Amino acid sequence: MLKLQMFINGEWLDSFSKETDDVINPANGKIIAEVAKGNEEDARTAIDSARKAFDSGIWSDLPAAERASYLFKIADKIEENASRLSKLESANTGKPFRESEYDIADAVDCFRYHAGLITKPDGQTYPVSDPVQAMVVREPVGVCGLIAPWNFPLLTGAWKLAPALAAGNTVVYKPSGVTPITTVKLFEIIEEVGIPSGVANLVMGDGATVGNEIAENDKVDMISFTGSTTTGRSIMKKASGNIKNISLELGGKSPNIVFADADFETAVDYALFGTFMNAGQVCNAGSRLLLEESIHEKFLDRLVKRAKEIRVGPGDQTSTEMGALVSKSHMEKVLKYIQTGIEEGATLACGGRRITENGLEKGYFIEPTIFIDTKPNMKIVQEEIFGPVLVVQKFKDEAEAILLANDTSYGLAAGVFSQDGAKALRVIKKIRAGITWVNAYNLAYNEAPWGGYKQSGIGRGLGTFGLEEFTEAKQININLEVEPTNWFGN
Repeated sequence: MLKLQMFINGEWLDSFSKETDDVINPANGKIIAEVAKGNEEDARTAIDSARKAFDSGIWSDLPAAERASYLFKIADKIEENASRLSKLESANTGKPFRESEYDIADAVDCFRYHAGLITKPDGQTYPVSDPVQAMVVREPVGVCGLIAPWNFPLLTGAWKLAPALAAGNTVVYKPSGVTPITTVKLFEIIEEVGIPSGVANLVMGDGATVGNEIAENDKVDMISFTGSTTTGRSIMKKASGNIKNISLELGGKSPNIVFADADFETAVDYALFGTFMNAGQVCNAGSRLLLEESIHEKFLDRLVKRAKEIRVGPGDQTSTEMGALVSKSHMEKVLKYIQTGIEEGATLACGGRRITENGLEKGYFIEPTIFIDTKPNMKIVQEEIFGPVLVVQKFKDEAEAILLANDTSYGLAAGVFSQDGAKALRVIKKIRAGITWVNAYNLAYNEAPWGGYKQSGIGRGLGTFGLEEFTEAKQININLEVEPTNWFGN
């Protein structure tokens, strides 16, 4: 069994309390690791370490090309260990091995992208009216508290650590206590490549203790959080003490709109991929399927047939297409939502129960589930379930599709399927969401910004936008004619 410690100021440490948490394989309920459980004192130690390192300039003062060289080395090391990391990711999260392989490859690309990005020209100059050279430069924010979710542990680590470190910040990183294994392995790589002590710190522990300390501590200049909208709202309040910069990537209840003129098999395929990838534990999942009335029955027949054929099982089996939910408590939460949907009057077209056959009785597996006969005000339509549950709605025309699509408090993602390009673009432009696709769903790129409207968050990750989140813009004005202004006389 793995024994996992925290990484603070270049050292691997147990928590001050010596407490530990067990890490469970959700496919079989077995303990696979024991992890140090940090508290406020551990978090403060890590924050002090990051503060001292930033103020010393040991990292921020390095030339961009030198910081980039470290990130390239991290990418190389992740790539060298990709197979092992993928296996650990699947064992910890329950996701199929092929999904973990994709996540690890994307993490490699993320570090390389940001390493290349910071050596490119940036800043601006302005032709102002006075004899002044006006310019703007980008500088690191300072100490960044990075708080990550459990659904994409190593990939989320890359999405946060790569831009934060590239920009010259120091960091205190808190992974989810449910899925910390590959994050610890990532910090082993960070140590191996020789990033200076105190620049990157790892603290495990509960959100109510470690997370709150990071959010409230006045020595932290920025919070980057990915997780639920409820927790994001709490972090905003706690971060207000010293007016921290905030970047929040929160929940979603995203619409996937299929018009009658869509390519039928493509739309069915992406409806499945957009909902059941990672067992639906994806913030941008297309968990609301909006079907034009004329194709509703035909589409559902094909969709339900294919959903029933999805091979559910342990992530380490090559035949597995959908894995376990991440924990027993989360599985129970999703099952409760399914029961709520039934009580609200929605109809189960397929699924709806925990799988306990074929050796899966000790794991946290739920059948791919599709609800029909739904109404807009139902909880299963309005609230994020974060599991393999799809709700289907019908619409008559473009106007109704747009109305239904925007009818939640979220605005993270959306998809439109139509072979009429003008119509697809008209609809996309009317949808209040930050990540959208036409004739596709669930595709993500390190080059493009990631984030949402409304209660799906603040700010953007990835791309040039994501790097800017971890910087401050400084205006510099240089007077080219050095003489008195005589504003107040001679």
